[in-house]
Amino acid sequence: MAAGEDLGFTSGGTRIAVERFDAAGGGRRPAILLLHGADGFTRGDDRYRLGAQVLASAGYHVFLPHYLDRTGQARAYHSTIGRNFPRWRETVGDALDFVERQPGVDARRIGIVGTSLGGALGVTLAAADRRVRALVDYFGFLPETLPEKASRLPPTLVLHGARDAIVPVANAHALEALLQRLGAPHEVHVYPDQAHGFHGAAQLDAAQRTAMFLNRHLGSGAAALAPEAVPSEAD
Repeated sequence: MAAGEDLGFTSGGTRIAVERFDAAGGGRRPAILLLHGADGFTRGDDRYRLGAQVLASAGYHVFLPHYLDRTGQARAYHSTIGRNFPRWRETVGDALDFVERQPGVDARRIGIVGTSLGGALGVTLAAADRRVRALVDYFGFLPETLPEKASRLPPTLVLHGARDAIVPVANAHALEALLQRLGAPHEVHVYPDQAHGFHGAAQLDAAQRTAMFLNRHLGSGAAALAPEAVPSEAD
C-alpha cells in the first residue's frame, strides 16, 4: 500500500476517512493509531501526515483517522468538545476495530499516539480497551469522569508543557496520579519552557522519548524518531 493511501470505515452510520502509512519494508508489523488534535487538517500543512510518515519509517503501520468526520466538522471548537466527545470516542474505538483487521498489522501490538484532543480520546479508549498496548499522550486533557471509572491503563508516556494555557499542565499531573493508582507503567515529562506544542530541543527530546517508549512496549526496533514526528503547533 502506498503511503497515505485513503481508506475508510463506517461509524455511527457515517463514513470516516482514514489514511494508512506503511512501515518501511512492509510485512507484519506493530501499528499506531495516530489521533490528531482539535485543529484537524485546517492549518493548510501536512504536519500530522509528516508525523505519520516518520512513525512509519521507524517500523510501524500508521493509521490516521479523520474522526471529526463523525460530526461533520473540519475542526473541533472548544464549545462543541463536551457535546461531541462521546461520538468521537466511539469513532476512535471503531478505528481500532478497523486497524486490527488490516493486512500486515500485528493485532497484539497496537498503540495510540494522540495530540491534545486526540490525547484525551486516546487515554479514554486505552482505559476501556485492552487491545491498546501502549499510549503516548502529547499535552492532552484528562476527561473529568475518567479517574473514577478507569480500572486499568496500558504503559503510558505523558509529554506536556508547563506553560500550556490551552490544556493546563495540571492535566498531566492528574493523569500521572491515575497511572500511579492503577499501577500502570508510565513516564511523565514536563517541559518547563514549552506551551501547547513543542519546539527546538524539547521537540527533539520528545521525539527521542517517544521512539524509545514505543520500541520498548511495541518492539519496532527503532532507536530514534525525527523531531518532525512531534507536534510543534498549538491547536
